[in-house]
Amino acid sequence: MLNNRYCKTYSLINAVRFKVTEESDAQPIMAGVCIIVLRLRMDSETKTELEDLLGVLPPVEFCCVYGSALHGRKRDKSSMVDYILGVSDPLKWHSENLQRNRDHYASWMVHLGGSKLITEVAEKIGVGVHFNPFVTFNDQLYKYGVVRMHDLIDDIMNWERFYLSGRLQKPVNILVDQMEVEKVNSVNLSSAISAALLLLPPKFSEEELYAKLCSLSYMGDLRMLFAEDKNKVMKIVQGQFDLFQRMYKPVLEGYAAKELLRFSASSAHHANITQDCGLSAARSLVSSLPSTVRSRMRMKLGERKILTESGGVVHEVVVGSRAEAAECMRKVLRRIVMVSSVRQAVSGLLTAGGATAVRYVAKKMRKAWNS
Repeated sequence: MLNNRYCKTYSLINAVRFKVTEESDAQPIMAGVCIIVLRLRMDSETKTELEDLLGVLPPVEFCCVYGSALHGRKRDKSSMVDYILGVSDPLKWHSENLQRNRDHYASWMVHLGGSKLITEVAEKIGVGVHFNPFVTFNDQLYKYGVVRMHDLIDDIMNWERFYLSGRLQKPVNILVDQMEVEKVNSVNLSSAISAALLLLPPKFSEEELYAKLCSLSYMGDLRMLFAEDKNKVMKIVQGQFDLFQRMYKPVLEGYAAKELLRFSASSAHHANITQDCGLSAARSLVSSLPSTVRSRMRMKLGERKILTESGGVVHEVVVGSRAEAAECMRKVLRRIVMVSSVRQAVSGLLTAGGATAVRYVAKKMRKAWNS
């Protein structure tokens, strides 16, 4: 029998089909945007290598890889391959994984509290994700983060913590997807486009668009001050430009169909884009932002109640000007990201253990200093 959390996860996934109908202006933007293809083309040898790690771990409901793993055979064997693993019950999963792979965890956590302590630190101190970095398997370094499926879906839809939802706005390769996270993420990608457009001028390049949406989840991130490559965003976009194009094409076509965007050809298959910067367009973009963001914007800008055709009431953000709405959204996102980055940093230092934490931070700082 499914536990209560698992049932709630299914309810969240089913809610995606109805999410846009709750917003009077969001529905036209989302019309026709159902599935964003995240399964990147990958040769069978590379795919098998990436799946090998799953063979030594307990079963998962969701798994994706990101970062250097997307470059296949071009990736540096000395760098870590990064995974996100979604599981229905982290406590049970970590308990089983401790029996299989005790050495993946910080020894002090294993001895003092085991799976219960590991789960509580992730969910009560961090943002719900426990990371095991510097895991060696088949002469390759790995880092995998374990998250409750309910929390993953909730963050994708609502940006409550804007942590894994931010990661899934960038190219990833899905290896396991038993709960249709790929479909749910289409809402996340559309929200990211709306947020990025609010922060962009009337005319911009396709590369500038991807850079802006890629930067959303780094705004306010304390790691960017001292422990991250200052050029990280542009390196991600330029290194994975074709993947961004494939990932966001259906969403952008939906915006273009509503005449919110216009495209003109440019060199090297990069488009130049013009957007509608009118007040009506700004309201439409704001209305398609996640519920957490809109709720906090309503507290700052005010709200108006609109009666829907079905007799329901929609609470909309009062948008007096595009610039005001954009700045308000920026502050809201910065606050969410800052809090999440602090919580996850503290959680990471605790769960990684002293030596591993120093090693990880030192690696990040070297990248920052060399950028």
